[in-house]
Amino acid sequence: MDWGLALAALGIGVVVGLTGMGGGALMTPTLVLFFGVPPLTAVSSDLITSAVMKPAGSIVHMRHGTVHWKIVLWLVVGSVPAAFSGALIISIIGPIAGVTEFVKTALGSVLLLASALLIVRAYIRLREYASELQGGPRIVDRDPGEVAVRIVPTVIVGVVGGLMVGLTSVGSGSFIIITLMALYPMLSANRLVGTDLVQAVPLVVAAAIGHLLFGDVDWALVWPLIIGSVPGAIIGAQLSSRVAGGFVRRALAVVLLAAGLKMLGVSNMWTLVAVVAALLGGTIGWMMVRVRHGLKPTARQQKRIAETSD
Repeated sequence: MDWGLALAALGIGVVVGLTGMGGGALMTPTLVLFFGVPPLTAVSSDLITSAVMKPAGSIVHMRHGTVHWKIVLWLVVGSVPAAFSGALIISIIGPIAGVTEFVKTALGSVLLLASALLIVRAYIRLREYASELQGGPRIVDRDPGEVAVRIVPTVIVGVVGGLMVGLTSVGSGSFIIITLMALYPMLSANRLVGTDLVQAVPLVVAAAIGHLLFGDVDWALVWPLIIGSVPGAIIGAQLSSRVAGGFVRRALAVVLLAAGLKMLGVSNMWTLVAVVAALLGGTIGWMMVRVRHGLKPTARQQKRIAETSD
């Protein structure tokens, strides 16, 4: 039993439960870069682990009602057959390193862009909130149940995401949650995470079945990964369902940054430096931005003032 592997899986499980992504984007590079696992074995073993881990986090979100079921349905229509097809393609023509590298490079670039866009989105909401407090127009959020499903784009996202997962194990959380943010900007961060986690269950199960039949599963890797990742996903999902949406968005931004850098081949040291710089610099910078717009440095301080005034 490799307890170091289980501990790494625990941390990744927390990230998956908290943000809805990170399974393939973090687990597969971790297996390859830190534990010397061959890429195809890492992909196959990660998918088997995800098939067990994803339901654990999804159950928590279902209990808290943070799932948009119609979006889940149309994503699954496209993703399930595509995910199984990805494993079948590998079995027919072998691991396609060139395509895999292209997908990882493209995904890494999109992850970094999405991380930046999350910051922009948060700034816009902060500016609107500050304007409202200063007597500007009131911001009225729409009921998530009123968000109309865009069927054709959603099915296409499912197909592309499913194929990516079947080929590389990456995409069930990273690619799909990014496109969900673009297609459904009115969904809250917690509901985005819950919807993404639930749709990923049938997706990774289909991919896992394909890799059981055609891939290279190493059960000596799978068991410690499951032992660590399942409780981690439950812990992360509990946090995601209870903490403020702003915190979830910040967590998403950091995970997107780290995953994007790793997909682009940035070294572990520089990835760590970038994440620490983003955490420290981002926190200080965000506090300065809040003060510049007439707010207290932290949301907690602002909340205390609002409670006192009431």
